[in-house]
Amino acid sequence: MSNLKNFLFTSESVSEGHPDKVSDRISDMVVDTYLSNDPYSRVACETLTTTNKVVLAGEVRGPEIKKDDLINKVRECIKDIGYDQDGFTWKEATKIESHLHSQSADIAMGVDSAGNKDEGAGDQGIMFGYACNETDVLMPAPIHYSHKILRLMAQDRKLGKLKNIEPDSKSQVTFEYVNGKPSKVKSVVISSQHSKDVNQDQVKELLRPYMISSIPKNFLEGFDEKEFYVNPTGNFVIGGPDGDCGLTGRKIIVDTYGGAAPHGGGAFSGKDPTKVDRSAAYAARYIAKNVVASKIADKCLIQLAYAIGVSKPLSIYVNLYDNDLDRNKFVEEMIKENFDLSPRGIREMLELNKPIYEKTAAYGHFGREPDNDGAFSWEKTNKTNIFAK
Repeated sequence: MSNLKNFLFTSESVSEGHPDKVSDRISDMVVDTYLSNDPYSRVACETLTTTNKVVLAGEVRGPEIKKDDLINKVRECIKDIGYDQDGFTWKEATKIESHLHSQSADIAMGVDSAGNKDEGAGDQGIMFGYACNETDVLMPAPIHYSHKILRLMAQDRKLGKLKNIEPDSKSQVTFEYVNGKPSKVKSVVISSQHSKDVNQDQVKELLRPYMISSIPKNFLEGFDEKEFYVNPTGNFVIGGPDGDCGLTGRKIIVDTYGGAAPHGGGAFSGKDPTKVDRSAAYAARYIAKNVVASKIADKCLIQLAYAIGVSKPLSIYVNLYDNDLDRNKFVEEMIKENFDLSPRGIREMLELNKPIYEKTAAYGHFGREPDNDGAFSWEKTNKTNIFAK
């Protein structure tokens, strides 16, 4: 966000049943499957989902995994999300193809370590990390609460507590900012696929509790009921991949900061952690979160830049949004002194060579609780002492 003090800002989220998120989930399942068998596997998997069809394509290097085993795991993903509809189902009516093949030798040569050469970045690119003190998890408020609405809906839907609501949903939350801080919610939009057995008024009342339980009461004081929109276009019975084709990597703003910070353009899902699109973005978030958690700044933006085959970042950019050049320079120097931001250094620092990625595919890669299995290690705040002045 800019240095404006008073403004409206909106972010959206999409559920795990959104077509693009179904694709992300499947692609990350493929990553986890290979890493489970060999933590040094290389994977770049793209997934297309459409009416009764799933297609996997991309490059892999690692253990031989039977195509039928992967296809069965795809069905498990679809079943867990909750799809068993005429146009998209975990059952045999949905056909699944895998066109994964070996990684290019030219790319492998550029990113592998050999002799005295350290492992290089898997591609060129720029990656951003951001944190701010608007929420307990140091994420911007609009994206945080957009995620929470859909996450709670999915939990109850899977437990059978939320009936007549199908997996494909979207949310959008608009906050009014006063003096640069979130002051109150101005509008909430929830669009959700539903069964033909309920009308729009019923859908609205089914979903209202999720807005109320997700957003703190102080942000909803004086909320105008007219600004609560549910399925504004009307019926939403046909949804998921049957309604719209899904592709891996098309929800990169949902995956990150909801537009509150820049994005380098590279998607995360389907990529093993040698790809700096993923690992360096995680490292940048890790650093930014520890900067803000140290209370040296209210918000922090980090940019890292890489070239294919080169191990060290070409540049490190820090913005604390406070016009204090000495403080910004201090943070930059502390990063250079205390963090190995080579691809290998990042993977070792955050322990990324683990099958931890399928669970990242929905409800954001950031602002999540670190798990005992190593997932969301980049959300730890165990480096704050580095930045405490």
